[in-house]
Amino acid sequence: MPGGRLTQPERQQIALGLADGLAYAEIARRLGRPTSTITREVTRNGGSTAYRADLAHRSTGHRARRRKQAAPREAGAPPQPHGRDAEAVREYEEVFTTVFMQSGLPRMTARVLVSVFLSDAGSLTASELVQRLQVSPGSVSKAVGFLENQGLVRRERDERRRERYVVDADVWYQSMMASARSTAQLAATARQGVGILGPDTPAAARLDNVARFVDFVSESIVRAAGQAREILHTKPETAPEDTATP
Repeated sequence: MPGGRLTQPERQQIALGLADGLAYAEIARRLGRPTSTITREVTRNGGSTAYRADLAHRSTGHRARRRKQAAPREAGAPPQPHGRDAEAVREYEEVFTTVFMQSGLPRMTARVLVSVFLSDAGSLTASELVQRLQVSPGSVSKAVGFLENQGLVRRERDERRRERYVVDADVWYQSMMASARSTAQLAATARQGVGILGPDTPAAARLDNVARFVDFVSESIVRAAGQAREILHTKPETAPEDTATP
């Protein structure tokens, strides 16, 4: 099985396989590569519908050069906690960041969100983010503001009165609820158009279908988020000790 980085001809084969609708596992089998390698390659380079072999090859070169330039700075960095593989963690951060970017987040915003997500504490301060990402405080502040508006992080003060940015189960629930409210607003706006365009017109019928569909989705999100919050994020009660004598 070949090792090392993917070559440009291999990336061209990946692009052809995606165009033919092949699954990642099949593309991997044809190249003699692990499926995880193909999945990571496609995910970090635009996804299955936007993957370009030439762009992917150039992007990989850019990332390699950035890592090489950053090596002197990272030489004295503390080891990863819990014995984690630093390179594996770095690659996973890139993949996770790309997934959030594909969902619509700007790159810096996605990097900040992933950093907080992957911290064991589930929270980081602005200075910790600046040091971790090697970016300006202004970039962090702008990204956090965007995430806060989307309900994806919340702010709280720690014992040293420092502002921390937090992600946890309740933040994710609040984000789902914000999404549901936005979806409900879309339905209400579509329904308003029915009256304006006339209930018996094709355009109004289309808007009515949109409103009913989006209403159903919004209600489903609210119901599922509430159930998940109640079932998955409730701490189990400690069973009382059995003091009865047999």
